[in-house]
Amino acid sequence: MTDPSAEADPDALARPRYVAIITDGNGRWAQREGRSVTDGHRAGADVVRARLRDATELGVKELTVFSFSTENWGRPDAEVRGLMAMFAERIDRETPELKAEGARMRFIGRREGVDPGLVERMDWAERETAGGDAITFYVAFNYGGRAEILDAAARYEGGGEEAFSRLLYAPEMHEPDLLIRTSGEQRISNYLLWQCAYSELVFAPELWPDFDRAAFERCLDEYGTRKRRFGGRTG
Repeated sequence: MTDPSAEADPDALARPRYVAIITDGNGRWAQREGRSVTDGHRAGADVVRARLRDATELGVKELTVFSFSTENWGRPDAEVRGLMAMFAERIDRETPELKAEGARMRFIGRREGVDPGLVERMDWAERETAGGDAITFYVAFNYGGRAEILDAAARYEGGGEEAFSRLLYAPEMHEPDLLIRTSGEQRISNYLLWQCAYSELVFAPELWPDFDRAAFERCLDEYGTRKRRFGGRTG
C-alpha cells in the first residue's frame, strides 16, 4: 500500500503512477449509436486495451479498471452471458499480447460463483504475465469494495491498518493516486473503497467508448493541478 508520508518529490503530482478507472457508459453509448448492449461492451473493451497501452507510454505503473461488479449479476441474463463470453474471448486473445508488451495482469474480486472455465482462464492469464514489469493491469471482476472489506474483516485478527491491508484481494496494489470515472456520473459506486481513501477524483464527461487518449491525458493533467494533503496542511 502507498505510504502518504513517502511523497517527497514536489513534482510527483504531475506524474500519477497509480490510476484507477470506472469505465462507465458502454450501455448508453450503444443506445446512442443504435447498437446492442453487447456491442457497447465490446467497444468499451477495445478502449480498455488502447488506454492500457497509453498508460504504459505515459508512465503509469498500475492501471486498475472496473470490469464487472458484484451487483452486475442483477443485469438481464442475456447481457451477463454476453459479458462472460466476451471476457473469456478477450483473455484468450489478449494475454499473449500483454505478455509480449511486458504487462502483468491481475484479477481482483471474488472467484466464487464465477464459471470454473473462466476462473481457469483468469488463473492462466495471471501465470502467463507474471513476469511483466512495464505496467501492472488490475481487472476488478466480480468485485465490490464492501465485499472486499468484509472478506478481509472475516480473516482479520488485529494488528492495525497494515495488517488489515495485507488481507485485501491484491495487497501489493498501491493506493491509486487518481480515480477517473467516465460518462459524467459523479460517484464511486462501491469501487476500491479502502484503496481510494485519499485518491484524487476526476469525473470525465465522455462515455467510456468515447474516452480517447486526449481525454485520458486531460485527466492526468487535471491531477497535476491538485495538491494532496492526506489530512494535513501545506500552507
